Amino acid sequence: MKHIDWKTYDTGKVWDELVDPQGRPRPHGEQLAKLLAGMDADDLASRQAAADLAIKEMGITFTVYSDETQDAIDRTWPFDIVPRIIAKAEWDRIEEGLKQRVMALNRFIDDLYHDQDVIRAGIIPKEILASSSNFRPQCVGMSPRFGVWAHICGSDLVRDRDGTVYVLEDNLRVPSGVSYMLENRLVTKRVFPELFEDYAPLPVDDYPSQLYDTLAALSPRDLEYPEMVVLTPGIYNSAYFEHSYLAQQMGCELVEGRDLYVDSDDCVYMRTVGGPARVDVIYRRVDDLFLDSEAFHSDSMLGVPGLMRAWKAGKVALANAPGAGVADDKVVYSYVPDIIEFYLGEKPILPNVPTWRCMEPEALADTLANLENRVVKPANESGGYGMLVGSASTKAEREEFARRLKADPRNYIAQPVLGLSTVPTIVEKQMEPRHVDLRPFILSAEQQQVTMGGLTRVALRKGSLVVNSSQGGGSKDTWIVPVDKE
Repeated sequence: MKHIDWKTYDTGKVWDELVDPQGRPRPHGEQLAKLLAGMDADDLASRQAAADLAIKEMGITFTVYSDETQDAIDRTWPFDIVPRIIAKAEWDRIEEGLKQRVMALNRFIDDLYHDQDVIRAGIIPKEILASSSNFRPQCVGMSPRFGVWAHICGSDLVRDRDGTVYVLEDNLRVPSGVSYMLENRLVTKRVFPELFEDYAPLPVDDYPSQLYDTLAALSPRDLEYPEMVVLTPGIYNSAYFEHSYLAQQMGCELVEGRDLYVDSDDCVYMRTVGGPARVDVIYRRVDDLFLDSEAFHSDSMLGVPGLMRAWKAGKVALANAPGAGVADDKVVYSYVPDIIEFYLGEKPILPNVPTWRCMEPEALADTLANLENRVVKPANESGGYGMLVGSASTKAEREEFARRLKADPRNYIAQPVLGLSTVPTIVEKQMEPRHVDLRPFILSAEQQQVTMGGLTRVALRKGSLVVNSSQGGGSKDTWIVPVDKE
């Protein structure tokens, strides 16, 4: 390939974000398509190599775990230099839909830990809550400030072959990936500076200040600069790069559980060389069950003994609040359209992917009969683990999944195999389509804010629908293009 000819670029039978089925660039991507078409294969390859080198020099890494050795392995962040471009007019509606969704989910979580009106009204079956692995009885009766439990949410979006944007899932416990969204933009500016002459993508670099303001608004003390910390499980956590990055960007201390303690006054203190410093807000990146050995796992060394006591006493704010993960349940996800209507009296702006609840006999029978054409997901796994992509599975894998479904149908949902949209991606000096999703981040406190775009994750393996970096995926910069460029 000397130069790209978009007329020969095969979009297949799915929606390509840059090129239509006739090989014509979409209106908001014309300048990008023109620039790429004017570059030869060697130039594109050298730009990609420059990006890879920049990522290595900047120390942008993620951690994966080896099943064979149980070791944690640091790897450089996989990144493709061709950005994904979304028209601002489309994004405005997506943003509106995300705010609506997270507002309803926060109302839902708050209700579950108080009056449970949603269950009494018959919207959510009580057995779903009774068997939820992320409902925390320790949180019953708690009322976080502003009624917000999930202050940082990462909702995954996908586009199907007909162009419809769906919400694939919501991540309300400790969603990760925003640091890579920020670094992707910096790397793109390094290797494609001329592209910024033709486009003015809306900025994402204000996220750290937005996050700081969101967390500061939660402070139990009325201070101009409350003491805020980022609580990390430590250097071996897969998202440690992000923990340290966000702490540095916000000017906060990065701490582990051993750096904090709760005193007899139910306040949280940080150990410093200058003596104890009271902590007002903890952006915690530690899972619920390891947060406090007094309230959860008694043998946990990752959290802070007494932390739940301090939170309940109103002496410290935790983001996200413990117990927020009850809405992460993928069976609960299937009810989100009903949840939006129940709490807000509105129709959902963004649709869910059609979903079968395997706990329902008819849905289970249908799923078992059509495993080859379904994606089956466990209710509370993340990272693409524990799922079956029927179209890419073997007969033995489907038989094993059938056994799991019959043994514990409550723990699974099924969805159709979507034709995820693609974006042109550099593969061995050639431009080929690769499937993508998108994780925008929604901040909620007194106000709501949505990142201008998000983390586009790309399945770098040909034909793969799995975008997770731990399973061979990578990422792209995401551009929201202003109206005057649409």
